[in-house]
Amino acid sequence: MTRARRIWATATAVLMAVGAAPAAAHAVQPPEVRPATAANGNDGLPPGWRITHDDGQSALEWRSPRRVPPGDARVEFHADDRIVGVPEAGKDGRTFRLPLDDARTTDPADLKNLSVLAGGRRLDEEPGGDSGARGTAPTAKPPAEFPAGAVDPGRPGTYRTTTGEYTLDPVRLPGFAAPVEMRAVVVAPKGAPGKRPLALFLHGRHATCYVPGKDDEVTIDWPCAKGAKPIPSHRGYLRDQELLASQGYVTVSVSANGVNGQDGDAEDGGAQARSSLVRSHLARWADWAAKPATAPGPVRQAPKADLSRVLLVGHSRGGEGVNRAAMDSLYPPAPAQDGYRGKVRWHIRGTVLIGPTIFGHNPVPDVPSLTILPGCDGDVSDLQGQVYADGTRGVSRGKALHSAVYMVGANHNYFNSEWTPGQAQAPADDDFWPDPEQPDPVCSPGTATRLTADQQHRAGATYIAAAARLFVAGDDRVRELLDGTGRRAPSADPARVLTHAVGANRGAGFLPDGPVTVTGGRLCNAVDPETPCLDAETGSSPHFAHWQPERETGRRAVALNWSAPGSAVTVKPAKPLSLKGADSLALRVFVPPNTTGTQLDVSVTDASGKRAKLGRVRVDGLPGSDRTASYWAREVRVPLTAAARAGLDLRRVAALELTPRTRSGKAWLMDAWAWSPGTPAVREAPLTRIDLGRLKVKEGDSGVRTYQVPVRVSGKGSGTVRVYVIDPATGRAKDRLVTVRPGAGGIDVPVTVKGNTRYSWDTSHEVLVKAVRGTVVGSAAGGVTAENDDPMPEISLKPVADKVTEGEPLTWRMSLSAPADVELTSTLRFMPVTGRPELSTKDVDRQWLLDMFGDVPDGEVPLSRLEWPYLWASVPPGSTGAEVAVPTVADGVTEPAEYVSLQPTDDEGAPHGPALTGTVLDAP
Repeated sequence: MTRARRIWATATAVLMAVGAAPAAAHAVQPPEVRPATAANGNDGLPPGWRITHDDGQSALEWRSPRRVPPGDARVEFHADDRIVGVPEAGKDGRTFRLPLDDARTTDPADLKNLSVLAGGRRLDEEPGGDSGARGTAPTAKPPAEFPAGAVDPGRPGTYRTTTGEYTLDPVRLPGFAAPVEMRAVVVAPKGAPGKRPLALFLHGRHATCYVPGKDDEVTIDWPCAKGAKPIPSHRGYLRDQELLASQGYVTVSVSANGVNGQDGDAEDGGAQARSSLVRSHLARWADWAAKPATAPGPVRQAPKADLSRVLLVGHSRGGEGVNRAAMDSLYPPAPAQDGYRGKVRWHIRGTVLIGPTIFGHNPVPDVPSLTILPGCDGDVSDLQGQVYADGTRGVSRGKALHSAVYMVGANHNYFNSEWTPGQAQAPADDDFWPDPEQPDPVCSPGTATRLTADQQHRAGATYIAAAARLFVAGDDRVRELLDGTGRRAPSADPARVLTHAVGANRGAGFLPDGPVTVTGGRLCNAVDPETPCLDAETGSSPHFAHWQPERETGRRAVALNWSAPGSAVTVKPAKPLSLKGADSLALRVFVPPNTTGTQLDVSVTDASGKRAKLGRVRVDGLPGSDRTASYWAREVRVPLTAAARAGLDLRRVAALELTPRTRSGKAWLMDAWAWSPGTPAVREAPLTRIDLGRLKVKEGDSGVRTYQVPVRVSGKGSGTVRVYVIDPATGRAKDRLVTVRPGAGGIDVPVTVKGNTRYSWDTSHEVLVKAVRGTVVGSAAGGVTAENDDPMPEISLKPVADKVTEGEPLTWRMSLSAPADVELTSTLRFMPVTGRPELSTKDVDRQWLLDMFGDVPDGEVPLSRLEWPYLWASVPPGSTGAEVAVPTVADGVTEPAEYVSLQPTDDEGAPHGPALTGTVLDAP
């Protein structure tokens, strides 16, 4: 079959190249005939990759050698560490297609080294394939145990519990063809007096359906096919629910299979749909609280729920879903994109986010949060949920506590018993993809740092209960378990749980993200190919989780690198800071994994030049390997008493100084804050909300038209966002700060579309937005797509020289009825020749074999038996024809004529049109 493509660049292997992307419209070139660019030297696709064409749409396709289980991390195609696009997953769980219209970039010079990532994890490499590249430690030790905290929220309460399920009529959600179920399991305390706080759980993206007794028949369809049963993911948190219910909470865990089975095409990964589902359940609970007699049985058996005290708990994409539900409850989304249209009759006091995704990098700054980061997460491996803490800095009032909880040895799945082998009804597995040949020193089962499923689930339940006790019940004694103070909850033992936080009673801060001057160290960027804080070979940090642009502005850290003690690094903000009234200076610092004993002296200087050493801190690295995101900041504090004794003006602190006292080492400073104990009351600010939309237009046959990217600005007040506009030809982004306010015209992003009459791909002009100050972002991505409205040229394949003497090339020509603005390609498969000698690897040029297939098989192999027996015939943009050749060689052996058969195929490998044949005669 004929298909459109653009060859990118690099490598030699079986049809080796690096990818394909849509081309922008460009000037018409004179028609001409050129040699076909069948895959060679600079143009082939790596094994498992190809270009497909179906119903007029071209796509870059990658096929995994094994099934990729449905997960929460988004599968992405990358080239040279830049995101190219988000492919669509096939029903077989192995095939992923990126429509070329949706690809992010088209510049061949920038598109090298194709890779497939999900949450920072390579899917197109064998597990552990690059082990040792970062100096993997042979053994890993758990961090030292902290002292026990004043209270232990993991201890069961005094109430007995009752459990039941309800099923309501399904709901329709925008963008989804099938209705989504309204099903949930309720666990509530028996005999608890008065109205009780409500905790709602939302599971993440997992397989939706299974066939009992058949481990390989697990799908992510919705509704389930005949003979298949829904996977009860919503029942995976029963132990967590029972703990909270024993402590007096009404709990409900809702099913989201209908979202999981349909969110593959949702640009936000289903976040808005999950929010709509959560709020639809909350609305029912508000109805039942007002009219208890109308509630289903399990709800009537529970105490009346207090909707003014709601905790949302979300796992993985469920975490992003409850974050969006908290946002939508405070700052309503556009009705057209929302599946819930009623009033908000509840108050969300906090969220718990377990191994969450955050595709939009859009946390809610004024709703307290606790984010659990599983140290052995094999799904959302980059631990991007760290953004729920880091991404709130400076956006709003800063009084909400945002805690990051790093759980050493925990994987992604085992927080949910229905995703845990031996406990789940449906097939389940360990998401940390164990590699028996290269055991991971941190995360392989049986290591000193890896948790068992029960240990992990118990620790998770303990910290969910801790969040409930702090955010909902207001017990400040729990805060020390969550805010970097260094206390543990014994119920979570033997898990090693580390925490740090932003917000709450933290005051002014030294923030590398803002206007600062650094001497003695390096001000580095979280996401930047030229000045990164960490390169890919060094390791991975949750603090630097990639978003979408290849370079981000305003995400920075201070890098320290010393070879002798005493070399100070100074951080000076643009204006002096006030530390007046604070108890301590709290710093978030990380050092390389598996290192211990890094010591830093901490000093401050006031605006008059007076300096005081506050104290010395010790920072240890986390247990880590090349497969973990272990460059994670520990919180350390130094009292401000020394500064007060020295007479510093703490109202005008001009500089922070860090002086290494160990012989050599590296460290990174994320930030430093004026810190005091306590958990202040949180008042949600009236923030401005921004949602980007998408506009599709026809390119037209002539002329130039200008369109605006749709932007919705709602809410109150004004604020600042950073807007990224991505060049459709290169994939590079330009950014700028924009002040937004409702009714003021929003964000102005004009897009120019030129009309023409030549076939091409659609051209997508992408725009991204991120909150900076006084804003929240709902839909973070949008743009304008100029759709091709010209027919594809007709294709013909004809022989040029299909009967030759050995040493001459067999040649065929691919012709177009008209030139196109993109490369058009036909895939040809070598087919067995029945009853006659077939052309073999000994009959063709060896270098051609290497260029085309990346390998020369041992011995003599018929061309139809090659591992990947395909050729591409391609016509470059602006041309009307090209030739594809099979170069033969004279072997000096007397032999009969040999034959070759090339069959044009469609995307599934089925014949498409008549076969091409060739005959090679023996040299005289």
